[in-house]
Amino acid sequence: MPSERPTFSPYLPGDPHDQDPELFAILDRELERQNTTLQLIASENFASRAVIAATGSVLTNKYSEGYPGKRYYGGNLVIDEVEDLARRRVCELFGAAHANVQPHSGANANLAAYLAVLEAGDTVLGMRLDQGGHLTHGSPVNISGRIYNFVAYGVTESDERLDYDQLAAAAEAHRPKLIVAGATAYPRVIDPEPIRRIADEVGALFMFDAAHVAGLIAGGVHPSPVGVADIVTFTTHKTLRGPRGGCILTDREDLAKAIDKAVFPGLQGGPLEHVIAAKAVAFREAAQPEFKDYAAQIVRNARALASGLADEGFRIVSGGTDNHLMLVDLRPFDAELTGKVAQEALDRSGITLNKNTVPNDPRSPFVTSGLRIGTPAVTTTGMREPEMTEIAALIARVLRRPDDSAESAAVRDEVAVLCSKYTPYP
Repeated sequence: MPSERPTFSPYLPGDPHDQDPELFAILDRELERQNTTLQLIASENFASRAVIAATGSVLTNKYSEGYPGKRYYGGNLVIDEVEDLARRRVCELFGAAHANVQPHSGANANLAAYLAVLEAGDTVLGMRLDQGGHLTHGSPVNISGRIYNFVAYGVTESDERLDYDQLAAAAEAHRPKLIVAGATAYPRVIDPEPIRRIADEVGALFMFDAAHVAGLIAGGVHPSPVGVADIVTFTTHKTLRGPRGGCILTDREDLAKAIDKAVFPGLQGGPLEHVIAAKAVAFREAAQPEFKDYAAQIVRNARALASGLADEGFRIVSGGTDNHLMLVDLRPFDAELTGKVAQEALDRSGITLNKNTVPNDPRSPFVTSGLRIGTPAVTTTGMREPEMTEIAALIARVLRRPDDSAESAAVRDEVAVLCSKYTPYP
């Protein structure tokens, strides 16, 4: 007689909650948190149900080391179609000649780009971490700063905007092999054209890390570095609203081959094809006409929120924002209030954001004098300028009395009411 099917099997149909109630109960709590609290972290967004479905698809079962048509394992005919679709869609979206969609993250995309064009010890220019740059732009605690000779540039003291003159002087003095542009906490447009000219003057390659602004570029509200920079890297989960992952674009055939070799086998093994499928979904979503409206609304919301916070007594670094985020200097509002304390008080009140250094911050990165606030996620839920004014007032209420548990509870209730009107996953 055939053996009986086991009483418990993860392959039986049914609710996943029944298979692992402990884990899925935790996931339910996270879903509730996202639905009932304000998500203002500039590097986060709400992926569509289609993106989430693709990320959780059966493609997670397949190994596919290599590239379409050149795999090391069998059974990749379908996988090849998925990856080719993702590459074609992203090239069409950004107007690029070549794309590598395999990087697991933006950090991996940056490291692969470095591996493709640099040797250990080469000189590179990158933006200072404490003035808006990213860890992978040469921070001494990151592999980028340990392997390569990074020279930092930053913002002006007067207006706290990118100092192109400082960048040009550093390029002339250090003759880098590569100049890296892009930021993780910079509220203004980064113009690729003057950086291209600086790179050409010193014979350097030019890489633009568009991780934060990729969706704004796709939506036409930030100038595109594609066709200007030699290499463009970005993440797919911030303003682009896709799954967590990275991507690399180039128009240069010689660099395309080097980049592909750097990603695999140079840096990564098997690609995450379920995530690549979700990237393909996100690229299609970003190509729709309504995505341009979404990108423009992100910027309008950021400006409205920055204005509202300024009216409440906060200082907005550089005087405002041109993109999806703002840096808030807390010291004029309360000289003793740190970013760490503010973040924790707001978290208790249902408002999620992150502490961040401001230019020339006297406090450590673990304490900080500022906050970084972004509008991509709340814009996805449908919020507009009036809600930004309301959010600014709620933030100010909490931070005037950060240790007041009653006020924190009251604000959390008001936040829940607001979010009930704009629920990402009802």
